[in-house]
Amino acid sequence: MGLAGAALLAAGVLVVAPSAVSGGGPLAAATDCPDVEVIFARGTSEPPGVGRVGQALVDSLREQTGLNIDAYGVNYPAGRLQLGGGDGANDTISRVKSVVQTCPNTKIVLGGYSQGASVMDIVAGVPVGGITWGNALPAQYADHVVALATFGNIADRSGTPISSQSQLLGSKTIDVCNPSDPICHAGPGNQWSGHTEGYVPVYTDQAARFIAARLLAGQPHLPGDSQPQPT
Repeated sequence: MGLAGAALLAAGVLVVAPSAVSGGGPLAAATDCPDVEVIFARGTSEPPGVGRVGQALVDSLREQTGLNIDAYGVNYPAGRLQLGGGDGANDTISRVKSVVQTCPNTKIVLGGYSQGASVMDIVAGVPVGGITWGNALPAQYADHVVALATFGNIADRSGTPISSQSQLLGSKTIDVCNPSDPICHAGPGNQWSGHTEGYVPVYTDQAARFIAARLLAGQPHLPGDSQPQPT
C-alpha cells in the first residue's frame, strides 16, 4: 500500500469510528434516555394517548422543571363499560419494567384521569371495590416511581384514595378531586362538567407543582405541600 492509500485508510477510520461509537454503545443509550417518563392512563372514551388531562400535566411539568420529559399513554380500551382496568394496570407495569431496564436513571411519574385513575388504583395495590383483575406494581420497582397523580378518581368518593391507602405508593401520591366533580365528590353542587372540564389547567398545574418538587428536590414530602380538599 502506498502513502496515498494509507492516508485514505486513516481518514476513513477517523470518519467511521465516531459514528460507530455513537451508534450502539452505552453512551448512545444514555443520551436517548429522558430525565423523566410520565406514564398516564387516559379517561373513558378518550382516543389513544395520554388524553387531555395527561397532556396538560406533561406540558405543565415541562414548563415548571425544564427537564427532558417523555410521555407514554397507557394501552388499554378505556371503554364505557370500564372492563379494561386490569389491562391498563398490566400495561403500566410492563412499561415501568421496560423503562427501568433500558433507562435505569430515568425518573418515572404515574398518572391517570377518571377511568385511568382506577387503573392506577390497581397499580398501587388498592383497587376500588376489591377488583381482582390486573396486578399491583411489584415492590422492587416502587423506588423508580417518583410520584403518582390521579384526577377524578372514584376512590376519593368512597374515602379510599391512593394517598392514604397504598403502602406501595401512597406517600408519593396526590389525589386531585375538583369539588364539583360527581365522580370523586359526593357533596352538593356537583355537575358533570366538573368532571369533564374541571381539571385543566388549575388542577393539572397543582399536581405538576407537587410532582416537580419531587423531581427537582427528591424529597418524599415537602412541608406545607397541600392537596385540594373537597368542600
